[in-house]
Amino acid sequence: MDRDQAAVDAAREAASDPGRRARLAVAAVLMALLLVAASLVIGRLSAPGDDSPLDHSVEAGFARDMQVHHNQAVELALIVRDLTDDPDVRTLAYDIATSQAQQSGQMYGWLADWGLSQAPSEPSMTWMTRPTLEGGSGHDMDMSPIAPGATMPGLATAEQIASLKAATGVEAERIFLTLMIAHHQGGVEMAQAVLDRSRNRVVVDLATSIVNAQTSEITVMQEMLAARS
Repeated sequence: MDRDQAAVDAAREAASDPGRRARLAVAAVLMALLLVAASLVIGRLSAPGDDSPLDHSVEAGFARDMQVHHNQAVELALIVRDLTDDPDVRTLAYDIATSQAQQSGQMYGWLADWGLSQAPSEPSMTWMTRPTLEGGSGHDMDMSPIAPGATMPGLATAEQIASLKAATGVEAERIFLTLMIAHHQGGVEMAQAVLDRSRNRVVVDLATSIVNAQTSEITVMQEMLAARS
């Protein structure tokens, strides 16, 4: 069994045991860290000309903030797997949990490879206020204004998570899909923001994959939500 399959099997086991739900996000990230060594090698080989980003760089800020964002998606996805028997929702939740845990591990690996702390060195979202590569002001006209220390776009509140945990069946599915659509929209916004500000090839590759995958999943989730209205 290769390392990727081992991570998938571990994620499936964690998802099926309700007693482990409280440790869900942490467990998923730890599984993803099994892939960090490989991701570091891939990163070096794919971007030999890139200098390591500095502590206050756009790339470092993105890696730290997007880990937080991804880890909440993992938490929400594995919460709903305990609350519904719907196979489509459970499959979607499993895909979100495993893919975003793996990507979170990649970003953890970047910071380790760059010799930077995992802990933020400035308020969250500060990197999104910096000028774009084209010299723009840092705010896209299609995006909500962002200020240093602002809540990351799309993050669910504690109250919303509590509401999801208290629901079951179709109600839980509707709450989950509503929260995850907004969460993905925020993730796409963050990924597009780093694409507007970075030429680092490893970062650009992952951010592009986030935009493409989550945009596609938003469409799927909107259709699933409409079917449950």
